[in-house]
Amino acid sequence: MAGSGGKGVNETGTRCGFVAIIGAPNAGKSTLVNALVGAKVTIVSHKVQTTRALIRGIAMEGASQIILVDTPGLFAPRRRLDRAMVTAAWGGAADADQVVVLIDAKKGIDESVDAIVDKLGGMRQPKDLVLNKVDLVERPKLLDLARDLNARVTFNKTFMVSAQTGSGVADLKRHLAATVPAGPWHYPEDEISDLPARMLASEITREKLYNRLHDELPYDSTVETESYEERKDGSIRIEQTVYVVREGQRKIMLGKNGETIKVISKSAREELEKLFETRVHLFLFVKVRENWGDEPERYERMGLDFPKGR
Repeated sequence: MAGSGGKGVNETGTRCGFVAIIGAPNAGKSTLVNALVGAKVTIVSHKVQTTRALIRGIAMEGASQIILVDTPGLFAPRRRLDRAMVTAAWGGAADADQVVVLIDAKKGIDESVDAIVDKLGGMRQPKDLVLNKVDLVERPKLLDLARDLNARVTFNKTFMVSAQTGSGVADLKRHLAATVPAGPWHYPEDEISDLPARMLASEITREKLYNRLHDELPYDSTVETESYEERKDGSIRIEQTVYVVREGQRKIMLGKNGETIKVISKSAREELEKLFETRVHLFLFVKVRENWGDEPERYERMGLDFPKGR
């Protein structure tokens, strides 16, 4: 994943590098990535641990291309899927050119942040500290938090932002543009993500499920795009299956007379039409698959390595 070229100036004057965004669940990583890209490339939800794979957003700033790796939230893993996500997050950070450590300033240093900070010392990459949600915290507390974290880890710079409102994001983007390695761009200038269209479609539908059902939706559910067809009239036909582990969950997702899944489908279709800038025909199915979390092919489709053991 490391960017091509070294520090300094290359013939074209361009810069390009991978920047991993790491932090605890719900620190605001996906919101920050979307804000830096200037478009939606990763889903945002109040439900924790919604980002599962390494999702790359591509931000342009002057002659620099910043490839942002939105990693799953770092937490103490309990199940196989948890372990796969945490492994992917630390792997994404280890492969990047530089790392942004995102901290929810409102929560401060809790157990999750403590564990992350302890592990940062062994990382070779340059690291920047970003305190997020600063609009919700008084300045003296922010300064204390920044001082405490900088005393434990060597950060190049500290930024105070609100990814939600955009405050401070431009300063961070300019800094990243100036510090990624010199080298040619990896992607066309107008590309905003390297996520395959069918996987992006799955992510959008999963976001709508979380937003609609909140706590009723089990964490151990997943959305797979079974077919993705670009039609002659320019429209796209997408068939997706939502997998849950119990029949009761399937009934909740469908709703009375199928009303809930219809609302979710409509919301996902509208977002997909904006994203793909064409008409979308979306068909959603809900199936019970008790042990999908133990099937290697499911992990492969999510872009995760399948962990050995239970």
